[in-house]
Amino acid sequence: MKFIHRAERIYAKDKEGRLLAEVTFPKRDERRTDINHVFVDESLRGQGIASELMLLAYETIKKQKKQIVAKCPYAIDWFKKHPEYQDIVINVKTQKTT
Repeated sequence: MKFIHRAERIYAKDKEGRLLAEVTFPKRDERRTDINHVFVDESLRGQGIASELMLLAYETIKKQKKQIVAKCPYAIDWFKKHPEYQDIVINVKTQKTT
């Protein structure tokens, strides 16, 4: 799937222009960015697309040297399952088990 990258959004559309997948991450202030919405069309769910979008959003925000505030329930759960990406997340922390 080819994703389109914009300042506060990463998304994909089909040939007809229908939204297939999206993550939005609006700027909260100069230091922080919210991840407030993750969407994948029903026909594509279960294929790891939402996780791929989260990783792309994380990488984009990290390059901007900002911190993340996870607002969307999917984003919160994703960060809980992936503690290796919590280094710039403010509101979700889990402990790594060894």
